[in-house]
Amino acid sequence: MVSDSTRITGLCIALAVVLWWGLFLADAEAAVQGAILLGVGVVLPTLVNEWRGRSAR
Repeated sequence: MVSDSTRITGLCIALAVVLWWGLFLADAEAAVQGAILLGVGVVLPTLVNEWRGRSAR
């Protein structure tokens, strides 16, 4: 069984990769591609999981 936090993280990483690939195909700047990967793949799931943890208390 997969925890909700792991599921959220996995979905955000998958979304980040899809967005990155779209930006790669659109010839976007490397900085923008990196920002999307970090923002959507790392920061977003961390914020969502922290928010969920605080709401559950």
